Amino acid sequence: MLALMTSPGSNGGLILADFDEPRPLANEAVVSVHATSLNRGELRLIAIRPDGFIPGQDIAGVVEKMAADGSGPAIGTRVAALVDQGGWAERVAVPTDRLTVVPDDVGFAAAATLPVAGTTALRTLRHGGELAGREVLITGASGAVGRFQVQIAREQGGLVTAVAAARHREDLRALGAGQVVESIELATGPFSLITESVGGQSLAQAIERVAPGGTIVMFGSSSGELTPVGFRQFVPGHEGARLQTFAYYASGPSIGADIASLLALVSAGRLETRIALTVPWTEIAQALEALRRRSFSGKAVLTMT
Repeated sequence: MLALMTSPGSNGGLILADFDEPRPLANEAVVSVHATSLNRGELRLIAIRPDGFIPGQDIAGVVEKMAADGSGPAIGTRVAALVDQGGWAERVAVPTDRLTVVPDDVGFAAAATLPVAGTTALRTLRHGGELAGREVLITGASGAVGRFQVQIAREQGGLVTAVAAARHREDLRALGAGQVVESIELATGPFSLITESVGGQSLAQAIERVAPGGTIVMFGSSSGELTPVGFRQFVPGHEGARLQTFAYYASGPSIGADIASLLALVSAGRLETRIALTVPWTEIAQALEALRRRSFSGKAVLTMT
């Protein structure tokens, strides 16, 4: 089969080449990949992995071979899944608890946007508990995860303040943000839940805005800056608040079930999957460069057929 694999000396650090067919474990189905979406973390993996590594975590496609243990959907079923690696290939083996059936009215490209960004949004918000009627602050709200967080928090009854550049204001308000501010310093609060993906000064400002007993979920550091944190930042006024780290790859079981719940929202018209760029996988260098430049809001999708 063909796969995009790391090759540091090539253009963009990847080559399209022949690779061995997947050898599934008993609990793994083989999926023929039709679409995959890009995540910023994959840029780093391309740079640090040895020759022959196949990146790719978000996939949507069709079951080509059922799991030997009988779990999971039948051959020919349309599915979406989150894999640790290997998604940028014609076929990939997927544990059946990490895949789910795609509704007939949801396309492969839309489904492929959900596994990493969608489950990250869903699971970070869960750390806030019941959100109905509670103030929620989302930094980096114009990114793929942030846009999903705004919509899911709104769906759960949260009162959302989004932090993003002014050009994203109307878009984010349409998605469910009650307020959109250009910097976290302009957010008033206090907030029961803050999802923080910027780090540095943004995280320091988040601590100043968290409600007593509230939660700040840290799931990224796009600024690359460190944040000195001390006890005195929390008292007085933020007693009992907690900092919670989140990494999707260690975020617990039932990834497939969470993707299914997100797909149900998409099918019902209650969750928008913004696809900003769609290119054939043979033109991945174009998509990776756009991702590096942060030149779009939403997701970039590669089509494999």
